[in-house]
Order: sequence, then C-alpha cells, then structure tokens
Amino acid sequence: MDSRWAYVAVLGFVLVGCLWLEVALRTRVLARPRRLLLTIAPVVVVFFVWDVYAVSQGHWWFDTDRILGLYAPGQVPLDEILFFITIPLASVLTLEAVRSVRGWPAGDEEPTSAEGVEP
Repeated sequence: MDSRWAYVAVLGFVLVGCLWLEVALRTRVLARPRRLLLTIAPVVVVFFVWDVYAVSQGHWWFDTDRILGLYAPGQVPLDEILFFITIPLASVLTLEAVRSVRGWPAGDEEPTSAEGVEP
C-alpha cells in the first residue's frame, strides 16, 4: 500500500470497527443526521481552528509521506478533517451501542412503557 494512504487507512479501520454497531444493535445514529451533525460539528470547528493555529505557529505538522496531500485552508490536510469526523462518529456509535445494550436513556427521548411516565 502507498504510504500516503496510511492516515486514511487507519480511519477506515476505525469505521469498519464501529459501523456494524449501527446495524447489529440498531443504534440509529445515522438515522438521526441532525443530532449527529450537532454532535460532530463543534468538534470539527474547534479542532480545525486549533490545527490552523498550531500549524501556522510551527507547533504542529503532518508527515507528508503519510497523508494524501490535499489541504483545506490553513494548511490542514483533508486526512485530519476526516479524523475530526471519524473519531467522534466512532465515539457516538460506541456510546449508543452501549446505551442500546444497557438500556440507558439519553434524556431526550420519549419514555418507554418500562420506564414509566413522570407526573
């Protein structure tokens, strides 16, 4: 494999490791795109700004042999932006899978008959 795909390959491995949870445990993460966007967007924005600053100050850099070489404004590689999306998505999928198995309520859903309705 061409080493330029290393970063993206790791992200692909992360997705393969957690996307099956959506189907197997019916987490419904992808079925609620607005909720997912509201969860991931702040992460992308904050860490993108952080990376732009760190790169501009010389505090952070990317191994050009291990990234695709496509850059967003601020010299942040596309691979890094995909990281900001992939890792939170994997985290949400994992949390929702645990909730699904354990029956933990999120606090923003209608109560089920087992939970009862508060007065």
